Amino acid sequence: MAQASIFQQILDPANRDDPYPLFAELRRTPVTREADGSHVVSTYREIVALLHDPRVSSDPRSRPELAGAPPTPEEGPPGLPLDFIRRDPPEHDRLRELAARPFGPPHTPGRVEGMRPWLAEVANGLIDNVAGKHPVDLVDDFAYPLPVTAICRLLGVPREDQPRFRQWADAFIETVDPTTGPFDERQHRRNQVQAELGAYLDGLADAHARQPGDDLISGLLTGPGAPMSRADLASTCALLLLAGHETTVNLIANGMLTLLRHPDVLGRLRREPDLIIPLVEELLRYEPPVQYLANRVATTDITVADTTVPQGFPLVLVLAAGNRDPDRFPDPDRFDPDRTDNAHIGFGNGIHYCFGAALARVEAQVALPALACRLVNPGLVTDPPPYRPNPTLRSPRHLLVDLDAVAPVTDTATRERVPRPAPG
Repeated sequence: MAQASIFQQILDPANRDDPYPLFAELRRTPVTREADGSHVVSTYREIVALLHDPRVSSDPRSRPELAGAPPTPEEGPPGLPLDFIRRDPPEHDRLRELAARPFGPPHTPGRVEGMRPWLAEVANGLIDNVAGKHPVDLVDDFAYPLPVTAICRLLGVPREDQPRFRQWADAFIETVDPTTGPFDERQHRRNQVQAELGAYLDGLADAHARQPGDDLISGLLTGPGAPMSRADLASTCALLLLAGHETTVNLIANGMLTLLRHPDVLGRLRREPDLIIPLVEELLRYEPPVQYLANRVATTDITVADTTVPQGFPLVLVLAAGNRDPDRFPDPDRFDPDRTDNAHIGFGNGIHYCFGAALARVEAQVALPALACRLVNPGLVTDPPPYRPNPTLRSPRHLLVDLDAVAPVTDTATRERVPRPAPG
């Protein structure tokens, strides 16, 4: 039996709790070819260059096994067309522009920032609910419900429907985990989830068209540059739910795990509220919610670090390895919120830079200080905690914490501040 490659070892759930020594070994060869023809890229400079390279496609129909797929975006999976992050220019640019208008700057500059006081209320309500509970699961009790509540509010989803969105998000995330089955089987399950979600979102769009509100769906239907087509609207909203929710769960869960392992930084955060801005950026470098991107394809022969990636072959960009590349970040395995030059790729880079980055940052900037200030003497029950098997969206499945008490809400934990701008 052939020995597993370094990347195959990274995919192995047995290495989920600490893949970073394997990432260091992977970086010794900036580009490695896997048995399936995928070219795995692990060094910072090469990853950033490919994220900006127009010869790299994000369209899944560029994959060799999908070469005979229908040519138009509208003929994507049942129920939903391809979302814009899985399209190439010019369609990507047109749809991203339409989606951005009601979501954030420059057209709607206050939407995400204006959510801070409400997010603080939700976060503190979730913390109130764990008072007297031993142990507390910071994933199930906090990190999971906060982002789905935020996404649903942003989209204008009725509160009673929020549990359905969590079920769809869970089912979808399983389909992007390569350890759960062959690609075609996972794609079939993904299509089923998207069909159900697409039907729901179409009905929700009908309701918002009849009675528009101050929400993203109404903005996509009636705002500047609107209306977006119903199919693309549903695809965009599904993207925000399925991609944005899970990555923010990971950011919060990985963030609290890191802080509990670094009690000196946790103490500083209680005393220095403004530390949260660089701290979140360092978390995005040190423990990125998305470990790698596997949905890129070379549209022509591309030379990467003296290796030629042939046309049509998949590219795997290992963001987590690039984020700890010692050629870019001094002492990269040290968690350092005082790092002054932190051009991390935790949100990717280039035209596909994370669409929901602003929302994820705000949620983490609200959530982590609230937990730091209100959980009295928290300590990990198990270290390392149990991890999800998914190697792409890596984070603890449960984060059990013992604590002495839950402190009352204070101005430090809840007050609205206008933070310094974050990079990117």
